[in-house]
Amino acid sequence: MIEKTQATPRDYDIVRYPVVTEKSTMLLEKANAYVFVVDKHAAKPEIKGAIEKIFGVKVVSVNTIVNNGKRKVFRGRRGKRADFKKAIVRLAEGNVIELSAGV
Repeated sequence: MIEKTQATPRDYDIVRYPVVTEKSTMLLEKANAYVFVVDKHAAKPEIKGAIEKIFGVKVVSVNTIVNNGKRKVFRGRRGKRADFKKAIVRLAEGNVIELSAGV
């Protein structure tokens, strides 16, 4: 683990919340990778820095996915769900993030 530095409010704006699904749990077990919903406009180096500052871990790689919102009809009104960005963050060997502990 690297030494945890002081995280800024911008870091907490970049990293919104973790995604806990079956697929993300398999990624965690096989590749030591965590999935987070992040700010739609954040770049990979910003995401890497925010994760390292908030959790005090060493990030090896960051992959991002932009999910476009689906078009839906609810009670006869057409609408669109919000777009969001996910980041798959792979950590160095021996680093762990406790998701159940909270931020």
